[in-house]
Amino acid sequence: MSIATSPVQIGRRPGPVTLTDAATRKVSELLADEAGSDGLALRVAVRPGGCSGYSYDMFFDAEIAEDDVVRMFAGVKVAVDPESAELLKGATLDYRDGLQGAGFHITNPNATKTCGCGSSFS
Repeated sequence: MSIATSPVQIGRRPGPVTLTDAATRKVSELLADEAGSDGLALRVAVRPGGCSGYSYDMFFDAEIAEDDVVRMFAGVKVAVDPESAELLKGATLDYRDGLQGAGFHITNPNATKTCGCGSSFS
């Protein structure tokens, strides 16, 4: 897994999520397929729920709040709300495409327990 080099921070807070090169490429591909993707950011959020207490949520968002933590990875804008940023400090978003399936995976050093599906944590 290689981490995307030289993320650019926008705003005052350090960014909570780092994208690997593979994740950056896949998000770029998905954005290219979106009609009117100019100005869209990948929103990474943590929501209450899931079998372990919290679940990850990712979607494209055109609305960036003033207090969002925003970083750029090779042209991909990533936005995280302040509450999610606290739960995602030091997390890495990767994209894997293999025999056991393709998809995004978050490695979160703050997670003390994760479920078998990998999409919720506590």
